[in-house]
Amino acid sequence: QYGCNFISAMPTNLYGPGDNFDPQAGHVIPALMHKMQAAKEAGARSAEIWGSGTPKREYLHVDDLADALVFLMKHYDGREPVNVGSPEEYSIAETAALIREVVGFEGELIYNTEKPDGTLRKKLDTRVMEEMGWKPAISLKDGLRETYDWYLRYSNV
Repeated sequence: QYGCNFISAMPTNLYGPGDNFDPQAGHVIPALMHKMQAAKEAGARSAEIWGSGTPKREYLHVDDLADALVFLMKHYDGREPVNVGSPEEYSIAETAALIREVVGFEGELIYNTEKPDGTLRKKLDTRVMEEMGWKPAISLKDGLRETYDWYLRYSNV
């Protein structure tokens, strides 16, 4: 209508520097990172994880999203929305274990099954991006390390 090529991109669960690390209102990764850092500083023997740990999530680092959006601007001319995500899924328990390792928290992870699990699986169909040859470059573990380093530098820990 206006001579512009608009693209609608739908990202999966994002994480990275600048996120909301509030343990109650933040998303999974930053909330868990905050909880484990607080437990580590307090010398706690355990950290509470809401739910059973079984739901699965797909995560994408914010820098990978930026890369994907530039890629779409250069290579996509379709009318349909495009999902941007990762081919990998992690259970909340796997995510928590990776965060515990990155933070260096040595305590036990206690799953509070009285708290909700949320949706059991959140996985986008990312075939359009995959067929065009795009995939995320940042592994979850590397992205968690970078995010944790940012958190230590810029939050009030």
